Amino acid sequence: MDIIFLREVRVDTIIGVYEWERKAPQAIELDLEIGIPSETPCHSDNIRDTIHYGVVVDRLRELLAQQHFLLIEALAEHIAKIIREEFGAPWVRVGVTKLGILPGVKRVGVIIERGHRPH
Repeated sequence: MDIIFLREVRVDTIIGVYEWERKAPQAIELDLEIGIPSETPCHSDNIRDTIHYGVVVDRLRELLAQQHFLLIEALAEHIAKIIREEFGAPWVRVGVTKLGILPGVKRVGVIIERGHRPH
């Protein structure tokens, strides 16, 4: 399986369980690995045959501006669902990281995988 990856995609959103976290948007980072449905783009060299990562990032920024989550787990699940359903990825790995949210801890996050990745 061929995989598109995006690292340290910064997005501002409202996320958190505590009221103080939900008062203003905070920066989060997304790390994405997206399985491409076929090898066609490697041979065709045509953007229509792959998952356009720029469109994926735009869609996620739009989502996170409109919809807010309490848990990073729920956010990661929603992102995985969008990438699989809207973009046709057979497999996705989503990492969501909150930055500097705990004293003395640089990053807190979750990584989930959804779909099937051929061996």
